Amino acid sequence: MTDGAGFTFNTFRELLSHLEALGLFHMDLGLGRMRRVLAAHGLERPPFVAVQVLGTNGKGSTASLLASLCAAHGCRTGLYTSPHFVSSLERICIDGRPLPEEQWLQAANALGGCLRNLTYFEWLTAMAAWLFRQNNADVAIFEAGLGGRHDATTAMKADLLCFTPIAMDHKGILGESLLRIAADKADAIRDSAVVVTAAQYPPAAECLAEAARRRGSRLYQAQAIPKDSSLRPNLAGPHQLRNAGLALAVWCFLAPMLGREADDMIAQRQGLRRAFLPGRMQRLAGGREYPDLLLDGAHNPHGMKTLVEALRDAGIRPACVVFACLADKDWRSSAMLLKRFAGDAPAYIPDLRNFRAVSAVETACAWNGTAPRTARPVENISAALSALRGISGVNSASPVLLTGSLYLLAEFFALYPTALQAGAEYS
Repeated sequence: MTDGAGFTFNTFRELLSHLEALGLFHMDLGLGRMRRVLAAHGLERPPFVAVQVLGTNGKGSTASLLASLCAAHGCRTGLYTSPHFVSSLERICIDGRPLPEEQWLQAANALGGCLRNLTYFEWLTAMAAWLFRQNNADVAIFEAGLGGRHDATTAMKADLLCFTPIAMDHKGILGESLLRIAADKADAIRDSAVVVTAAQYPPAAECLAEAARRRGSRLYQAQAIPKDSSLRPNLAGPHQLRNAGLALAVWCFLAPMLGREADDMIAQRQGLRRAFLPGRMQRLAGGREYPDLLLDGAHNPHGMKTLVEALRDAGIRPACVVFACLADKDWRSSAMLLKRFAGDAPAYIPDLRNFRAVSAVETACAWNGTAPRTARPVENISAALSALRGISGVNSASPVLLTGSLYLLAEFFALYPTALQAGAEYS
């Protein structure tokens, strides 16, 4: 890479090293930097239909379902999500496929020195917008990061905003109450865009209604898909019926913007059934060495409660648990929710290679604070998987459950990257 005005990267490795040096979790609130970059490259109002997906839990699933619906209706579809599991390339896709390294390099060099003072997430957001334009996307779906008001994805004009359920998370940044967290996310409403929301807790619903009224935006509440509907998605769990209903409601507003039929049931069915997102109640068949696994990225109490309800609904009781969480989450509440459900099933608590993680020893101590004392700290995810060899009582109704953090799943997927694909085995 050269210094100065050119700010040129010669290889993808150079670009990746620069991004990593920015710090994956570094934040610098404010939209001024992003707006300047987007304006400098004509992206403040992109040439494609833009959808922003906000909320607390279910953003990734809803965004993926919506992208699959758009693609099934013949739209060239961009999808921007976070975080990634193994490679940052996972974050920017066209028609379900990550774009190659060469295009990332082209985007970074085209945006050039404008990117110099951006954070990691801002870099990738600007690159995604540029790449979607270069690839002639008809529609692009941008999953917001942790917030709304100052989120990088809020810097560009949106045609439609989609809100998944808002719950307590990121309290140290967004606020100590649901009202303050919802107010931050609701402040993303802008440009008189259409707003479609899932059912919300009353404080969040009030924030969204007030923000929509203030901005002159139309606000609609989506309904979950009925359990007996032929439009059921392949993503497991009753909460995915809510996410699919939200994605379908958004599609009904998008279709006329894209010149498509909103009520093509064949395309709707195909879109929902083809959608796949790793780490969301994902089953992995084991083999001679390892048992069957169930992976889920539940990382806060709202997500853990949803996971436990989904497991009960499916008649699944884990034979063993692998759990780890980040310290800036309400990890104790999540751990206790899971422990009460898992009962006397053994639990292995690995240390994560993440400075934000709770130590395995501290997590195990909290887990073992009340009987039954079943948790055992282990060195890392590899040690946890090794401990599973030969474990008894594991079957499709009683798999080993890995949960507590998307970063725990990321360390698993780093060992078994083929498991990022639908229908994969891992041993």
